[in-house]
Formats: sequence, structure tokens, C-alpha cells
Amino acid sequence: MYYGPRKRQHILTARTISMKTAVVYVSIHHGNTEKIAKEIASVLDARLLEAEEADPKSLSEFDLLGFGSGIYYGKHHEKLLRLVHTLPTVERKKAFVFSTAGVSDRLVEKNLCKNHQALRGALTDKGLDIVGDFSCCGFMTWAYYRFLGGRNKDRPNRDDLERARAFAENLKRKIQTLPGKFN
Repeated sequence: MYYGPRKRQHILTARTISMKTAVVYVSIHHGNTEKIAKEIASVLDARLLEAEEADPKSLSEFDLLGFGSGIYYGKHHEKLLRLVHTLPTVERKKAFVFSTAGVSDRLVEKNLCKNHQALRGALTDKGLDIVGDFSCCGFMTWAYYRFLGGRNKDRPNRDDLERARAFAENLKRKIQTLPGKFN
């Protein structure tokens, strides 16, 4: 009998189970980012933390960290960026970035790299290896949209939440195939 693939699968599963994960987020106006954070955290079996309650030093105990917020003027919320700037420098830790934005699906996709640039840069400056990005539309009532009843009503919707879960599942598979230790 040949046990090769099953044995390898068992080892990968064991590594995934022992990987400590935290999802840190800021969700200000309508709970858009919190909904996405909860979906991702549930798939990754992660500790869910609001940025204001997260202790920068204790975050270094986690092997995989997710950071997300709404997008404000082309970047993540200032509270999240301030937290990341206070993190200690680490080695061999992984991170992913996520966001919600009150723009169209087309613009979410088009501006993903630009909108995540400041946060990605701050994380890599702290020694974290970025292993994924996720973004989707969120409900917005800023500026004149409040008089129109808002933009992207009912977003994130069921499809957005499913995409967040699929992102997290793909992230788990990706992490399993990465070489090296996580601590």
C-alpha cells in the first residue's frame, strides 16, 4: 500500500491547525469591514480584534495576521495605519490585507493595489510577508450620497461574503504550501 500523499496531507493539516492567526480591523460607519473580517476569521479560526483593542506587542505572537478597514481617500483608516506603525519588527510572519470601499465593483478591482499600498508598505517595513489581498464594495453614505439614500446598498452582500470565505480558504491552501516555519 502507498501512503505518500495521505501522509503529506496529514502533515499540512497539522501545520494549519497550529498556526496562530489574528484578524485586526477598523469598521467605522456601517459595519462593512466587520462583516468581512468575521467571515475571514471564521474560516481561518482566527482571533478577531478591533484595532483599538489590539496590543502591538502581543500581535507578534501570531503566525498570520490580517489587517483591514474601509478605504478613506485612497488608503486604509488612520487608526489601522497607526497601529501597524507601532508593531515591533518581526521575522517569518505572514500577513494579508483586506478592505471595503464605497465605490463600484470596477473601481474596487482597478484600485486594489493603489488602495492597499500604504498598509502593505507599512507591514513589509515591519518584516511581514504579504500573502494576499481582498477587497469588496461597502455601503456608503458619505457626502451627497447620504441625500440619495447611500451607495452600494446591501453591500457587502451574500456574494461578497462568499468571496471573502473563498479568499480565506485559498489563503489557507497557499499558506500550507509555503516553505519554512511560522514562528
